[in-house]
Amino acid sequence: MTTARTAPGRTTRALLRDPAIVGGVGLGAAILLHLHDPHESGAYGYCPFLVLTGLPCPGCGGLRAVNDLTRGEVAAAVSSNLAAVCLVAFLAVSWLVWTVRRARGRDVPMVVFTTRAAWVVVPLIVVFGVLRNTPWGAWLAP
Repeated sequence: MTTARTAPGRTTRALLRDPAIVGGVGLGAAILLHLHDPHESGAYGYCPFLVLTGLPCPGCGGLRAVNDLTRGEVAAAVSSNLAAVCLVAFLAVSWLVWTVRRARGRDVPMVVFTTRAAWVVVPLIVVFGVLRNTPWGAWLAP
């Protein structure tokens, strides 16, 4: 595990540039999803996996979930895609922690995706994708 390091010679403004860009892109995406409703069929195209198999992939309903979150409808967002809601929450907290650390002069990345994390996250996504297509996980389907 690497330790956080201070950034000698880098100003707080320089350290906050990346979080500002990432935050702006995230906010822009949320505004787009708020204004252009993905609940309309084909509004953002169609999921290739869904078109080919007739089954929702782990990401199906993610755009609708974010749209619902921008409207404050958490239950509807969870109904659209629980994994997407969890991902949005994780990214929001990660961005906030990253921004605070950068403001304190620490030159750290937003998220470090390790091999250990991959061994946890990838199987969770696969299980979620399979479960939402079974009778036991029908409540997870979009």
